Formats: sequence, structure tokens, C-alpha cells
Amino acid sequence: MAEVQLNHIDKIYEGGFHAAKDINLQVNDKEFVVFVGPSGCGKSTLLRMIAGLEEITSGQLVIGEDDVTTTPAKNRGIAMVFQNYALYPHMTVYQNMAFGLKIKRVPKKQIYERVMAAAKILELEDLMEKRPGQMSGGQRQRVAIGRAIVRRPKVFLFDEPLSNLDAKLRGQMRVEIAKLHQKLDATMIYVTHDQVEAMTLGDRIAVLNDGRLEQFDTPMNLYNKPDNLFVARFIGSPPMNLIDGQITKHKNVLRFNDNSGKLEFEVPGTFQTRLLEKVNKPVVFGVRSESVTNKSDPVSLAFQGKVITIELLGNEQIITATGLSKPVISRVSTKKVYALEDSIKLFIDISSIYFFDKETEQRII
Repeated sequence: MAEVQLNHIDKIYEGGFHAAKDINLQVNDKEFVVFVGPSGCGKSTLLRMIAGLEEITSGQLVIGEDDVTTTPAKNRGIAMVFQNYALYPHMTVYQNMAFGLKIKRVPKKQIYERVMAAAKILELEDLMEKRPGQMSGGQRQRVAIGRAIVRRPKVFLFDEPLSNLDAKLRGQMRVEIAKLHQKLDATMIYVTHDQVEAMTLGDRIAVLNDGRLEQFDTPMNLYNKPDNLFVARFIGSPPMNLIDGQITKHKNVLRFNDNSGKLEFEVPGTFQTRLLEKVNKPVVFGVRSESVTNKSDPVSLAFQGKVITIELLGNEQIITATGLSKPVISRVSTKKVYALEDSIKLFIDISSIYFFDKETEQRII
């Protein structure tokens, strides 16, 4: 078994910087888990603690059935793929992939078999005599992954492995890494700041912020059921529209009013009970861009706005429009292409809205 358990993990550096704060999560055997979050959130620090490259200040780290909290990196049964490839420039592809096994005095025949098996998986057979300087970034990253594969680790760790590649190559390598996970059926933990990578690769995603675990869930649950405002803002491109307001009560009916008086509506029945305790208290109203369209719907919330930004994406356009207390982002088709300053009537799907507590920032379910 190659489960990875993080139990109350803390990391405090000299000087008092708290990089990881009581992190609890379990990566299941053969699962692909992604750590994602903004720069400085602690995701790489957490990965390096799993790898044994950073000491754990407090807490327990278990890999398989072994407590490895203080175990040296070389004895943890992990293999790590770095952002900068970390290949030896004077060695061929074969030599780079074989080096770790050679150091461990693995028999030459076994080294050859493992290296060639990994090369076949990664389609590197024709590059075995080339050196890193003769290859593209994508090829070098495949060699770095191959070097990890030949070690046959319990767990693969990836630290932003695609960040040095251009957009097209990143997309291709994402597909390759996803295929690799299926072929190897291995436990993988992957760090990225790119939520597209996180959403497309991860079986589950750990969203980190300021050293804390905000939510650990499947990609679709993070998108459709964010636990709090941070996850709602961070997951999704473009981010969720969020508008401050308050809940009022009139004749036993609850209504939402934004702070400008431009948006007012009766709270849907599914929220009525939960929002009773929020009457006359600040809340945040949320809606995803795909739930704000220019298609008329009698049960939607309509408002008139003015186009202030446009992103044309072929089959759709992402429009930011004024009209409420703050600009609202919407996704509309390109049947009608808008221009800056155009007047636009938009409709909010009332069945796809969210409410968050303003003070705690938690989603009101």
C-alpha cells in the first residue's frame, strides 16, 4: 500500500514564519492528488516535507504503514520530479535515467531492463544517446520523469514540473502525465499554481492558502460546492462573481439586497431556513459566469449593463459588464459579438446562486 497520511503537520521556520498550519489529509493508494494555491501558500513546502527535504516541526507523516516523520529522504520510497529537470548535462538520456540505480549497485542487466521499460512508456527510445542540451524542454521533462519511474517508488512527487514549458507544450505534457498515472497505477502528488492543471489532473485537489488547507475534494465539488470564499474565488476561470449585501425580512419572506440597491430579489426557498439567522447581517451573494447570460428567462434576475471588457474565445465571449454594485463577468455566445461600451441585458440563473457568511467566509448551504 502507498497511502500518504499527513496528521497535524506544522512547519515553522527560524524567525517564526509559519509555512504549514495543522495540515490533515490522506492521499489514498494509487490516487492522483494535486496541491494548488497562490504563491507562498505552502504547497511546495508541504511536498518537500513529504519528500524528506524539509524537516517537519510537529505532526506525523505516514507512507504506507511506516511512520517516516524523521526518516531520511533516501529511505522513504519516494521519487521527486523537479521544476528545473535536474538532469546531468554531460550524461546521455540513458545515463541520466540509470544513474540512481547505478549508485544503488543494481545489476547492469536489471538497470537496462528498467530504463528501457520506462523509455518505452515515455516514448524516449530514439533519444537514449542524446544529452539534455540537445533536447526540447518537454523531452527533458520526460527524461526527468523516466528517471523517477525506474526507481519504482511507492509515491511520485511532482513540484511544478511544467511551469518552464510554453502553453501548448504544457497542455501536451498534462495529457502525458495523466496517461502515465493510468499506466503505472501509482500514487502521485503534484504541486502547481495553475488551477487548469489541478482541475484536469487531480482525482482530488488540496486547496492551500497561507499555510492552511482550505478544502480537499474532487475537482467538481471544489467548483460546484466551494466551502468558503477563498475557494470560490480561486477555483474557476474566470472566478465566481461575488457581491456584498444583506438579508432582509418582510412578511416572513427573506430578500437579498446588495449594498447599492441595484440588486434585490426574494431568496429561493432552498435558502430560506438557513438564512433566517442572517437577517440584517452581511452576506455575500455569488454566481458563476456561466450562470450569467444574455438569454432571457422569466425566472432569472435581469439587469441592464454596459460592456467594459471582452474576451473572444471563438464559440463564446467572456464579458465584464457594469450594472450592479460591482462589475459582473458573464459567458455569452458569439452569435452577437459585443463591443466596448455596448448596452447589454444580462440574466442571472437564480437556481445556480450561492450565499456566504461575510464574517466567517463560509458557504451557507
